[in-house]
Amino acid sequence: MNLYEATVPQLTKMLKNLDLWLTKAEAHAKAKAFDVNTLLTARLAPDQYPLVKQIQGTCDAAKFTAFRLSGKEAPAHPDTEQTIEELHARIGKCVDYLNTLTPGDFETAGTRWVTLPFMPGKKIIGQNYAVEIALPNFYFHLTTAYAILRHNGVDVGKTDYIGSVSVLDA
Repeated sequence: MNLYEATVPQLTKMLKNLDLWLTKAEAHAKAKAFDVNTLLTARLAPDQYPLVKQIQGTCDAAKFTAFRLSGKEAPAHPDTEQTIEELHARIGKCVDYLNTLTPGDFETAGTRWVTLPFMPGKKIIGQNYAVEIALPNFYFHLTTAYAILRHNGVDVGKTDYIGSVSVLDA
């Protein structure tokens, strides 16, 4: 399995799941008669990012994972979203970007040297970047967004988190 198969399909799937969670948040807010956008400032702890930043971080983690492993330029997002609708659009743009990538774009990803702006003067091989930094960072922000929504009463569960799976009849 090359790093395309290990990253892009799963990142795409999970971003789509995140988008569905936001749709559930909208339904929850409507049922409880509150403005869904109030959830954007919700957080689990005072020193953690609020929901809006967790979603932006999830999107950034996905697109930068793909960019750093494939070398294909990632779209810029200025982190200006202030509504659930704008977050839906951002997630959609990230999914669209991931859909432009092919397995061939990742042929040398495992042996590609990756530099990170937060680690000046350091580099990491692509395989290790994907496993040790990129995927854990993506899932950290994704899971925190899920937990914020769940904590605020949005009806999301494990099957909403995991989404579709590739099982066959035995």
